[in-house]
Amino acid sequence: MITRETRTAAQVVGAPAPDYLAAATEVDGDVLVRTGRADRRVPGHGAGDRRPPAGGRTAGVPAAAPALAPGRRPGAAVVTTLSHRVLNRALLDRQFLLARTDRTPLEVIGRLVALQAQEPNWPYVGLWSRIHGFAHSELTTLLRDRKVVRSGLLRSTQHLAAADDFRRFRPLLQPVLDRIARSAHFARNSAGLDTASLVATGLEALAGGTTPRKELARRLAGHHPGRDGRILAGEVELRTPLVHGPATGAWGSWGTRSAVSVTPAETWLGRPMAAATAEELIRRYLAAFGPAGVMDVQAWSGLTRLGEIVSGMRSELRHYRDPDGRELVDLADAELPDPDVPAPVRLLPAFDNVLLGHADRTRIIGDEDRKRVMPGHARVLPAFLVDGRVHGSWSLDGGTLRLTPFRPLTAADRAALELEAERLLPFVGGRDVSAGKPG
Repeated sequence: MITRETRTAAQVVGAPAPDYLAAATEVDGDVLVRTGRADRRVPGHGAGDRRPPAGGRTAGVPAAAPALAPGRRPGAAVVTTLSHRVLNRALLDRQFLLARTDRTPLEVIGRLVALQAQEPNWPYVGLWSRIHGFAHSELTTLLRDRKVVRSGLLRSTQHLAAADDFRRFRPLLQPVLDRIARSAHFARNSAGLDTASLVATGLEALAGGTTPRKELARRLAGHHPGRDGRILAGEVELRTPLVHGPATGAWGSWGTRSAVSVTPAETWLGRPMAAATAEELIRRYLAAFGPAGVMDVQAWSGLTRLGEIVSGMRSELRHYRDPDGRELVDLADAELPDPDVPAPVRLLPAFDNVLLGHADRTRIIGDEDRKRVMPGHARVLPAFLVDGRVHGSWSLDGGTLRLTPFRPLTAADRAALELEAERLLPFVGGRDVSAGKPG
């Protein structure tokens, strides 16, 4: 149950992310320091909730090749343009938001690659909206059993990831975290210090065990008088893979500096880090967010200069264009659901990946609504989807789950929204639902 003492972000919606690593980055990506007939398909495409084979690819029949346009010579390339509606339904399907899944939480986290987790409670709500009958204990058990870890990952922000994915993707993403560690916030404090020596001192201070961040900060300040130990500890956490103790990610936790404990990742996992390839990360991204463009992958991951790598994968990918003519790529065997499949109402947590996974987010949220859900200062508010698109925000205040539509809803949509909110109430420890007027 959400209590006053835990001060979850649901109660302080709009507050900046509490983790001090967020001081150097914007999570929005703009600043980078079964409802309906789910078996209806477009010819040559599939729909539904199938398990992907190894490697994260979506199973099913590959998309049919487009017919030749009139007057186009045989053999000439033809690229299909995908509508916003098709892109929306594809995204919802791959994110398990078109229909809840019976897959395990570990499988879902693996499909999504990572769940944004600045504040520990929000990933629980994200999994509740995607998995039939999801219970809090399922995620806390994964954290306790070291099958899922919480640490800095994509765009240098705190994420939950399957242990093996973290072990392989953190080294690949390390240049992003190093870039943040070189920002003025950290560089001013560590000027004149040798980076390798700072990291070595930090690891020595941890002594291979689990240590509260505040204690790591105290020990580093002792080694480097006159410098802010908290910022030094943050830089160490950026420059070398540390994972948070399982209590940090437990339901009801509040991710303050004093509460977070850290451990060297290799010690916690009992295995060495082993970098994946950029090609593998791109394939995994497309399985969860495709079809998408190079700029989308870069916005999601924080990596840059991926265009050449995607070009090198050209023969294994399917190619499309978006409504504005930009090139999109996708896994060759990935399925596109029927765009006419209805999308159910869904309540998304703050910072949900589905809203942050693209540079161009118009497939799920309009520009005006984006400003309301992402008002700056590293905030991404809880939102709800109607017909697959953001139509409002929500919050939990004193036990009341408040719905704030951005525009009028039909009677049917309003009833569906309130019903979904009522279902969420016991999970978040709320008592009642209040639907406000459109604003």
